[in-house]
Amino acid sequence: MENQYCKVGATSHIASGSRATDRVESYYKTFASMATDAQYTGTQLGEFFDRKARSLKKILEEKV
Repeated sequence: MENQYCKVGATSHIASGSRATDRVESYYKTFASMATDAQYTGTQLGEFFDRKARSLKKILEEKV
């Protein structure tokens, strides 16, 4: 078995790459849907989803 090396903690920005807009839009729709879901409404988790959706929307607006 050969040793495999990777950069631990290496990340790329969500809005980078050739399909970034599609990826961000998909994440936005998912978080927006979860934020409006009745199960999460009025909870801290729902507020988290709402904040994530708003930040992704801001990224989308900057891209366009």
